[in-house]
This record gives sequence, structure tokens and C-alpha cells, in this order.
Amino acid sequence: MNQTEMKKIAAEVRKNIIRMTCAAQSGHPGGSLSAVEILVSLYFNEMNITEENVDDVCRDKFVLSKGHASPVLYSVLKEKGFISQEDLMTFRKINSHIQGHPNMSIKGVDMSTGSLGQGLSCAVGMALSYKIHHQDFRVYALVGDGESEEGQIWEAAMAAAHYKLDNLVAILDFNGLQIDGKITDVMNPTPFDTKFRAFGWNVIEVDGHDYDQLENAYAAARECKGQPTLILAHTVKGKGVSFMENKANWHGVAPKPEEAEAAIQELEAQING
Repeated sequence: MNQTEMKKIAAEVRKNIIRMTCAAQSGHPGGSLSAVEILVSLYFNEMNITEENVDDVCRDKFVLSKGHASPVLYSVLKEKGFISQEDLMTFRKINSHIQGHPNMSIKGVDMSTGSLGQGLSCAVGMALSYKIHHQDFRVYALVGDGESEEGQIWEAAMAAAHYKLDNLVAILDFNGLQIDGKITDVMNPTPFDTKFRAFGWNVIEVDGHDYDQLENAYAAARECKGQPTLILAHTVKGKGVSFMENKANWHGVAPKPEEAEAAIQELEAQING
């Protein structure tokens, strides 16, 4: 898929993130918007996930370790044809299976997540299983920068390097903000590059909104043998909606209807442009 097509999909994904969180008056738009290009490039150009193999145990897997960013995952799965638009709009509603955090009852969701720090451990287990069974599939995990203040992230990092899981790629959504403000003020987990290298990882630093850089990083990760790879993706919280960008208060606050309409108009202008 070319970049023009992916940019159009990304804009649609962002519009649905806004629609979902507005309809629910709940959810996490800021960190969902920051991860759009990462997931679009993964699901449309990198991972081997299709309508035909989505229910197979043996295929590439994705784990959303920062599970509160479920709107971006659901919106991408909608673009893949696994979730309907009608279902998407039941986000966080009573009796809906489109829950606030990813649940494996949904086609295309490979791990139920939400408790921060645990998703990367699940991805390590998946990758280790593929290694033990000599299966040539890959596992991708999206980790939050604020989430990386959790000790379990570093336990998982240590295990991944110990078992030489070169079929594992963690993408760190480095937007610099969490619910209480700057990550460096709350509990500084940086520098990520030197820390992950010290834990035995191959580290690749990219602009997390640049498709070329992301796809080159995925390719380089495939070439790296004997080490897991961390893609340190520099992103913008609230990316694509000007009044949300780089604002920590949009971490877990849903837009009001008039704010949602303004955001969608801005995103539609981007598509037309």
C-alpha cells in the first residue's frame, strides 16, 4: 500500500477515534492519536494479517500493551474489515464487546490488555513460543512511554534479551506525556535508548509519524539476529487535531460534541488536501 492510501486510512482512523470517544464521553484520545501511523503501517504493510488468516493461531501477532489506547486499535481493525462501523460506535457502552480495553473476543485482537506493564510480557511469551516451536512468525507490541515507568516492562525486556527473541519488536510510543503531565516530571524513565541497549536490545530511533522511517525500521528489525528490537518512535500526543496536540489533559478526556465536530472537520480537510 502506498503512502497516499495510508494517509487517507490514518485520517479515517483519527476521525473514528474522535467519534468513538465523543459518543462514549469516555476513553483516551491523546495517546490513541499519537499511535495511528504506527498501527496503520503495521496492519497494512508489515504484518501478515488478513481476512483469511485472522483466526489462525500461526501468524504475526500484535499486542497493545498500552491498552487504554484501544480506540486506535479498534479503528484500524475497522479499516481492515474486522469490526463494523456500527459496532465501533458502541465503544464503552453497556453490553458492548467493544470495551474500553482490548478484549480477545474481538476478531483481530490478539491479547486482552489494560493493566499497564503486562502486555510486553505477553508479547515475550508469544515470541518465545514461536521460537520453541520453530515457527517463523513475528510479534509486535506497542508500549507507552508512561507505561515504561512500570517495573514489569523492564523484567520483560530482560527476559526478551535473555532468550534472544529476534522475532519480537516493541514499538515505544514516545510522546512525552502521560495523564499527570510530562513523563520526565512524573517518574523519569528516560533515556530509553541507552537503557534498552543496556538490557541487550537492538534500538532503532524514528519519527513515529513517518511511514518511510517506520517501514525501514521494521525491515532492519527483521535483519537483526539474536536480539529483540525496540523501535523508539518519537510521536505527538493528540497528533492530527491541532487543539489536542502536545496537551496532557487530552490523555483521558473525551471531546464534547462541538469539539469532536471541529476535530473531524480538521481531519477531513487533511484528507481533501
